[in-house]
Amino acid sequence: MDSHDRGLTDEQLLHALTLDPRAPFSRIAAVLGVSDQTVARRYRRLRADFGMRVIGMTDGARLGRTRWILRLRCTPDASVTIAKALARRPDTAWVRLTSGGTELFCVTDSDRDEYDALLFGKLPRTPSIVEIRAMSVLHVFYGGVQGWFTKGDSLTPEQNAALRVPAYDHDHHPGGPFRLAPEDESLLAALAEDGRASYPELHRATGRSESAVKRRLEQLVRAGVLYFDVQFDSVLLGYDAQAVLWLTVAPSALATVGEALAGHPETAFVAATTGTSNLVTSVICRDHAGIYAYLNEKIGALDGVRHVETAPVVRKFKQMTYEERR
Repeated sequence: MDSHDRGLTDEQLLHALTLDPRAPFSRIAAVLGVSDQTVARRYRRLRADFGMRVIGMTDGARLGRTRWILRLRCTPDASVTIAKALARRPDTAWVRLTSGGTELFCVTDSDRDEYDALLFGKLPRTPSIVEIRAMSVLHVFYGGVQGWFTKGDSLTPEQNAALRVPAYDHDHHPGGPFRLAPEDESLLAALAEDGRASYPELHRATGRSESAVKRRLEQLVRAGVLYFDVQFDSVLLGYDAQAVLWLTVAPSALATVGEALAGHPETAFVAATTGTSNLVTSVICRDHAGIYAYLNEKIGALDGVRHVETAPVVRKFKQMTYEERR
């Protein structure tokens, strides 16, 4: 650690950025009690050493798109090739290789035409895919704009309160799907590359005035269409074990169990789905002993859980729009 950066840890800055990904360094510095230069130096270090990025994301549900989770069972010799092809698609959000390298976990936000082309066209014609299961996401208990890292204790409750921006309620938005304007495309593309791009940089990327860009960005955030995600390699922080859990829960306990899972510090994503299992969660632990303890102590204590299938993640190919560095 640089001696100038003492008093600020990687975990603290990641936590602060997850609470407000576009917060100016000066605001973060004031809340955390360090200098602007200290925040800037550690931010550059996180980008260089941890692959950390802040990117702008759109909520497919607000745009009238349906989120699907695909479980693709593949022959081991072709799984990596198929995963890379899925990661290149603009409509995929998460691509993980699980279960010893024989199954792919993929999240996609698709309209009807894209879904039909993928599920009834592209995938069935891939001979190395031996089974396709598609589940529609019915309700998200945790994920998206809510960052897994904010569940930690790197910051004090007072620091959390000072940095946290109000969350948009995605379950109670007015009216139908939000319609993007043609000129939004360049703005969203620029933010997908760098969610912390300054207004002068967004002006250059879009050709629109800084005031117009700022106004439209704020409108998209208020409408629940645009949010910002902080992405980094959790392994470099000592979290070496990840798994996808498929839970079968009694219908009467679905909401209770989903909300309990959302509150666990180990979960990064929790959603109710269609299919033979009705809850899916992504779990991040320091090691496989941590996953065992989580299953035994926390999942085992939940009333209404009838069955759990655990699929360890062996390789990540895409996290939202950010492909893992190799």
